[in-house]
Amino acid sequence: MDYRRLDLNLLVVLDILLEERGVHATARRLNMSQPNVSFALGKLRQFFNDDLLVRIGNAMQPTPMGDRLREPVRRILETVDAELMGLPVFTPLRSERCFSISTSDIGELVFLPTLLEVLKDRAPGATLRCHSMPPQELERAMADGVVDIALGYFPDLQGSSFLCQTLFDHPFSCIVRRDHPTIGDSLSLDQFLGLGHILVSQKGRSQELVETRMQQLGLSRRIQLQSPHFMSVPLLVAGSDLISTVPHAVANILATMAPLKLLPPPFETPLISLQQFWHRRVDGDPAIVWFRTLIAQLFLGRDPSMPTDKATK
Repeated sequence: MDYRRLDLNLLVVLDILLEERGVHATARRLNMSQPNVSFALGKLRQFFNDDLLVRIGNAMQPTPMGDRLREPVRRILETVDAELMGLPVFTPLRSERCFSISTSDIGELVFLPTLLEVLKDRAPGATLRCHSMPPQELERAMADGVVDIALGYFPDLQGSSFLCQTLFDHPFSCIVRRDHPTIGDSLSLDQFLGLGHILVSQKGRSQELVETRMQQLGLSRRIQLQSPHFMSVPLLVAGSDLISTVPHAVANILATMAPLKLLPPPFETPLISLQQFWHRRVDGDPAIVWFRTLIAQLFLGRDPSMPTDKATK
């Protein structure tokens, strides 16, 4: 018997025929026309070389072959429904899923405290793993499922393979030592340009937004130190007359490590668009859908580094 000639839809019809024992009732159940049900029964009889159901009085009764097929057909359809057609589900309270995030070290400080606190209640068995990697490596990692969500500023994640959601826009701040000899409670453009600067260059490249804006305005500053590390900046600024322009969240954190004061830049700087990214391949994954929905609930329009009344609305 060549099973390749058997349409799975014919088994659906046979299952209901054996239950209802009538063409009219089967057509009504399946929302089919009676001629189409009769045609399907003819195809089934041809395939199995058996009448399967025969009319006795006012009802149709299964043949011995029809009786033998009833349970196997039901099991096949239930297996297909459960294993192939059934939608996967994600149950946060019972999940032990490890969610993998790519973010910067500052992103960890900004996002993770809130995420960890909420996961403790909503998905107590779930865990987080953080990665930091170059853009091309990140693209491959997201395509391969190594990274679930990229969270922060990732200007290189573009193209049809990636989906994103903007969470909030984030400003820049300038930091100088608290007892700076020439900088008080405000910062003029002349003061800004006259000071030596510490420039932090990291993979995220948010600093490029400031550099591009200064070029547009025809402004030039003296970079006295360029470093890939934020953590050295507070002590370097606190022990010198240097200035550094960093994302506001970074400035807040650095100010807890050394006697610094935060000042707005003396010219309009672009806002950093902080987003969550995911690969199109996992767009329908129930666990990823739940996780990115949670991130949106926690951070959409809410910058955790800003006072509540000043957060982006």
